[in-house]
Amino acid sequence: MPIMPDHWIRRMATEKGMIEPFVEAQRREGVISYGLSSYGYDARAAGEFKIFTNVDNAIVDPKKFSEDGFVTRSGETCIVPPNSFVLTHTVEYFRIPRDVLVICLGKSTYARCGLIVNVTPLEPEWEGQVTIEISNTTPLPARIYANEGICQFLFLKGDSAPDVSYADRAGKYMRQRGVALPRL
Repeated sequence: MPIMPDHWIRRMATEKGMIEPFVEAQRREGVISYGLSSYGYDARAAGEFKIFTNVDNAIVDPKKFSEDGFVTRSGETCIVPPNSFVLTHTVEYFRIPRDVLVICLGKSTYARCGLIVNVTPLEPEWEGQVTIEISNTTPLPARIYANEGICQFLFLKGDSAPDVSYADRAGKYMRQRGVALPRL
């Protein structure tokens, strides 16, 4: 299962719409870098944030998820409370080819500040904006920046296409836009 290089990512993004909007070269002047890299694509955090809080004593239950457990904020930055986390989504919309699996890793700039990015793999033929969890593992508030790099996606090409893709299963997070909350 080879990892795909920049020229393959560029071709798939420009000819097949795999990433929209697509930034063809890495941007880094005065920002946390984003755009095409040697073997991946650094996506940007959107300016919509769902910050988890315990103001209403909500219980986080993936089978009965309540929006009482967070507050929604929009803006160019977001403060993640100590030992807490926030949900956001990518600026980019992804369309994953049938023979590709995509994994995500956090940016080192944020990791070095105690911020951990979590994203489940993007399965073959999944499409949408990616919901991203950012955990603040420190005892201090931490700032994240909208419209700047938050994570890197790596594209792994399988030896062949799977018998059943995410689209074939009519996956529950297909074509999501914005932050997608847990669904059963």
